[in-house]
Amino acid sequence: MTTNNNNSNKILVPEARQALNQMKLEIASELGMANYDSMDKGNLPSRQNGYVGGYMTKNLVRMAQQNMGGTIK
Repeated sequence: MTTNNNNSNKILVPEARQALNQMKLEIASELGMANYDSMDKGNLPSRQNGYVGGYMTKNLVRMAQQNMGGTIK
């Protein structure tokens, strides 16, 4: 069985791209990276980039749970 990793970052709903980018910028700003959009991500420590992605994932999971009627603490 072969794993295809080329689609790992593919946005399944293209209309969501702008909202995801906005969420990423808001989270980065909350984490003290106000100019994240113009930063060279290759020069950022992986920890900082990981925080942005991790918080995005946490928020997306929370939103999905709320839409499904669940609660998160």
